[in-house]
Amino acid sequence: MPPITPGGVRAAAGRIRPLAKRTPVLTSSDFDHTTGARVYFKCENLQTGGAFKIRGASNLILSIPPADLPRGVVAFSSGNHAIAVSIAARHAGAAATIVMPADAPRSKLETARAYGARIVPYDRLRESRESIAASILEESGATLVPPFDHPMIAEGQGTAALELLEDLPDLDALIAPVGGGGLLSGCATIAKEMRPSIRLFGVEPADGNDTFLSFQAGERRSIPMPQTIADGLRAPQPGAITFPIIRQSVERILLVTDDEIRAAVMFLLTRLKILVEPSGAVGAAALLCGKLPGGTPGISKIGVILSGGNMDLDQLAAYGVGHVSQTAV
Repeated sequence: MPPITPGGVRAAAGRIRPLAKRTPVLTSSDFDHTTGARVYFKCENLQTGGAFKIRGASNLILSIPPADLPRGVVAFSSGNHAIAVSIAARHAGAAATIVMPADAPRSKLETARAYGARIVPYDRLRESRESIAASILEESGATLVPPFDHPMIAEGQGTAALELLEDLPDLDALIAPVGGGGLLSGCATIAKEMRPSIRLFGVEPADGNDTFLSFQAGERRSIPMPQTIADGLRAPQPGAITFPIIRQSVERILLVTDDEIRAAVMFLLTRLKILVEPSGAVGAAALLCGKLPGGTPGISKIGVILSGGNMDLDQLAAYGVGHVSQTAV
């Protein structure tokens, strides 16, 4: 496959315009006071489909040759990518089949189905979503739209950083969630071209630390299927395409606990009045809980990508302030 390039990110920005919004950037004096930094939130929770995933999915799907569209598209996802593929496929006139874990958040599953996708459930602890998708692809001749490990997916996701740095070209640092690495690798690729001095950090759940371990080892490592409230960051191994870029460009992978993530979700909801799902709130959690190393001299102006806002209401109800450890912030 071709490499992920800044030019590919810029081309994606034009290609995805019919579907992806230019999302707003919000600030909070309360958050700045708590963290001691000027923080700028790139609100992908307000994106089409409720998450940044529409950027990558539409970049790939809108590039499929018209002759191939009648065979449809196939994807595997725990939620946000499923929604994005469903939206982009409907726009392109292609049928979408999504392999989703049976324990995926109900709201994400129902939203993907509402956009016309056919859902194929599987047991994430006992079955391989890649194998199920491969069987469907062999039968149908459809096009695979993977969740992260594809240049066009990562380049589409990188448009979030492109927009953020167009708005704020003097950022000292950029923080993004990392699951399989599509968002972080795409953002790193364009951010380092636009501002070579920018410092880049990825954040993942402590109970889903495959990228952290891979970063330490200098090569991809896998872990058992993670059990964390951040359902969008449960990839057991970083991508073969995305990890080398992360290793080269990202300074450090930060870890946050589930309680710290809950605290960030509640802070963003009660102070900024925005709903951010656990996977999308890990960057805010890292700052709230002082996870940047050694005070990070030279960093005062920080961009944080809030990657999604799709969350079951019963899950949110369980995050009442009394449920969150008071030592988490």
